[in-house]
Parts: sequence; C-alpha cells; structure tokens
Amino acid sequence: MNRPVSSFLTLLSAALATVAVAVLLVPAALGDTSAVTWAAPTPSDGTHYSVKPGQPVSFVLNASTAELASIVHIAAAKALPVGVKFNSSDGVTAHAGFTWLPDTPGDYTVKFTAAVVGGTVVAPALTYSIHVQGKVVKYPISTTLTDATLADWAPVAKKTIARSKPTNASRAVTTLGTRTTDSDTQNLVLILNSMQRSANETWYRVRLPMLPNNTVGWVRSDALGDLYKVNTHLYVDRAHFRATLKRNGKVIFTARVGVGRTIWPTPAGQFYIRSKLTNFNDPFYGPVAFGTSARSNTLTDWPGGGFIGVHGTNEPGILPGRVSHGCIRMRNADILRLSKLMPVGTPLTIT
Repeated sequence: MNRPVSSFLTLLSAALATVAVAVLLVPAALGDTSAVTWAAPTPSDGTHYSVKPGQPVSFVLNASTAELASIVHIAAAKALPVGVKFNSSDGVTAHAGFTWLPDTPGDYTVKFTAAVVGGTVVAPALTYSIHVQGKVVKYPISTTLTDATLADWAPVAKKTIARSKPTNASRAVTTLGTRTTDSDTQNLVLILNSMQRSANETWYRVRLPMLPNNTVGWVRSDALGDLYKVNTHLYVDRAHFRATLKRNGKVIFTARVGVGRTIWPTPAGQFYIRSKLTNFNDPFYGPVAFGTSARSNTLTDWPGGGFIGVHGTNEPGILPGRVSHGCIRMRNADILRLSKLMPVGTPLTIT
C-alpha cells in the first residue's frame, strides 16, 4: 500500500533522530580524543642534576587527561639505576615519585612516559640526566699484589672453590678447606693478583697447594679473611744446596741445605710457606718445621698428600747434599735462626 510522501519523511526523520541518540550514548574509545599532559611539579624535559655520592636526587611527576573516564599511568621508559625507589599511582591525574641515593660516580640518564591505560595517546617522553660527581671507576680493575719484594697472603675463611677464571661459571680447579691436610693448621693462600669486577665483587688469583705444582686459581674475596703483607722471600738453590732469605730484596740469611734425592726430587717452582710447626716429639724434624705449598711428584701417598717441608735434622753430618725424600733440611741452629726471620705467607722459589 502506498503512503503519502509526507508520512514517509516523518518516519525517516524519526529514524534518524533515534540513530543520533544511540550514537550519543556510545562512549568514545579510550585514548582516541583525550590528550595526556604533564603537570606541575613535573621537572621540564632535559633537566640536569649534579650531585655528590651519597647526596639524594628526588622529584615528583604528575600527568593528567581531560577525559574523566580515562586512567593515566606513569612508567620508566628504560631500566632505572640500581637503588632507585620509584612509586607510581594511576588515575585521571597520575602521580609518581623518584628517589635515588647514588654511591658510584658517573653519568646516568632516566626516561619516563605517561599514557592512557588501554589507549593509544601518550604524553611526550621526559628525559633527565644525572651526574654523580667524582672519578668514574671503570671495571674490571686488575692489581698485582705479589712481586719480588712484597707479597700478600690471606687465611681461607670458609670452604670455597678455586676456579680457572674470575667468574662463578668458570671451571673448578680445586676446593680449598679452612684447615691444612698435612698439619691441621689454618689454611692460607698466597695472593698474586686481584680482579675487581664491580663495586661489590672482587676475585683473587692465588697459588694453590696441589698437584701439578705451580697451579693457580681464582677465589672470591669473601671466602678469604684479612690480607697480610710480608716483605720476605725464601730461595732454595738445589744445584748449590743453599737457602737464601731476602727481606725487601736484600739478603738477611743463608744456609747450606739438603734436598731430595734423585728418585725423590725436591720440586722446582714458585710456592709459599703455609705453616710453622714446633715442639716435635720426633728429633728427625729438628726443633722447627715449615710447611709449604710444594708437593712431591713421587711420594704422593705421604700423610696429607706428600707436602714438602723446610725443617731441621738430627743428622747434620749428612748436609749438604741430596739426602731427603724431597724436603729441605738444614742444621738445627740454622732453622732456629730462620724461624725468627721468616713469617708464614713468605713466597718460596725453588730452582
């Protein structure tokens, strides 16, 4: 049935009005029309801070939107320096707080963004630079601790693994205990070098009392006790049967000695004095004996693993010469004199 034109126009107008109302009732997509802006007291982009170590850096960030149905979130656009405290609360106006107490000199950059949650509109990113005054330390830092005239040693404070390189993932060379296996004295190591990998991580390259002789490895500093310095160095010349002690590079002691026989040779290399023992019940060892980190290559079944000692003897008539199972023997009067001059930790060179 045909309707009058006026009736059709009336119906069309009503339909369009209904659609318009429906459109007004559908909310706009979040972030499509609402801008996000930074608000006071937010520092302006590019702000530079210069502080001393231990001096705090702090500021507040605010960002808002005019769209009451939107939520704004403030976040760091890149990883923040270690130790930074950053708190953020979302809302039509978002708030964030930055606080840092830097302890390491250097130049740092921090960057922040603000955006509508679930939307696409963001405020321009803010970038701030922070200069912590002082000399910049570049890691790793390597230091020599033992040379011809001065050496460092330390007790093993806790059982630890010596590794081939100064990292926890490197190959294990040996395990160091807190007591020596040959004399049950405090175990100690001679420290050759230090490697500081960061402000909180230091490794020491040490001589190890193990076979093969002259083996070295790396241990973490927190496994060792305090470092002690010695300015003495003991030299043993097997060809001329002579021991020489130097202090600060100058000779202060010499003595004729006996060394290992051909079938039980005294090993050559770089070692250190690991212990000092007295009050022996057996006169064979004399009044004093020094334990070393050197080990016999042939008599490894000895108690404690075949460690080489420096000690006296009740048979001075056999000296000098190749007379022992590998140990270095000297007259009792000489070992007593040496005991007053040579502390534990002294480097030992056998040629």
